[in-house]
Amino acid sequence: MFKKFTTTDILMFLAAFLSLIFSEILWFSGDREAGIFIGIWVPSIMGFAIYLKLINKD
Repeated sequence: MFKKFTTTDILMFLAAFLSLIFSEILWFSGDREAGIFIGIWVPSIMGFAIYLKLINKD
């Protein structure tokens, strides 16, 4: 299953995962607005990764 992932896929997943972790750190440390702002990046990064996969399918 992991053989199908390209370097770009791994980097995008890592970026989304790190933004999720950073968002949770901010949220639980008391900076809730920044945590929500960073948390919104996760679906945006994943959506961009899907967009890149669809473009490169040709």
